[in-house]
Amino acid sequence: MWSRRLVLCAVFMPLAFLVLRDAPVRFDAPEHHSLPVAPPGAPRPDIVPRSSWHADERMVKHAAAYTGRVSAAFIHHTGHANGYDCADAPELLRSIQENHIKADGWDDIGYNFLVDRCGTIYEGRAGGITRPVRGAHTKGFNADTVGIAAIGTFGAGVPVPAAVVEAVARVIAWKLRPGIDPRGSVRLVSTNDESRYPKGHAAELHVVSGHRDSYLTDCPGDALYGQLPAIREAVAAFRERRR
Repeated sequence: MWSRRLVLCAVFMPLAFLVLRDAPVRFDAPEHHSLPVAPPGAPRPDIVPRSSWHADERMVKHAAAYTGRVSAAFIHHTGHANGYDCADAPELLRSIQENHIKADGWDDIGYNFLVDRCGTIYEGRAGGITRPVRGAHTKGFNADTVGIAAIGTFGAGVPVPAAVVEAVARVIAWKLRPGIDPRGSVRLVSTNDESRYPKGHAAELHVVSGHRDSYLTDCPGDALYGQLPAIREAVAAFRERRR
């Protein structure tokens, strides 16, 4: 019988071929103390920090880069098998971080946040949970957005746990800047010709989009993509309660 570590490695190895992502665009970042923290549209959910899942800060190549306040969210899945024990999620996160840095050549893990199948929310990319950290999650559209990945594979017919839907919605409700309708659309300018939209093109996208809306990929899987309307409604409900 394989050990838990061997099983996790076997699950993780194909991931580089399952999901294509965007390398971050570097630009000078202001000091943390000069970055405003936007008033939340909804309460901040419980989030497991990097220190608790033991992110390897020695691997991180550069300090975080920052962008504007969050105007849209992109939903992803990671490509893992869905039967993992939620207690193993931190080890999966460390594997994703290592793959993004060592295999993809990025500065750090690409997603801003990740959610396991039990609904636990994890801090992804470094730079400050409350700060507008520029991720490496959606080619051409990393500016003014947040990337949230559900740990698992959610192709057609795969049940999406209610805990995942709720956790993703809670992160978005908190991170979206005030005044944004999560059921509406937003205009974002592409920064990469490899996205579905040429560089410089102003794309009209859902405020809550799937990765496939801006890039040629199946991510976040048909099942999770099919839950986006429910996620939008949940985000709106969480933000309404704040008023």
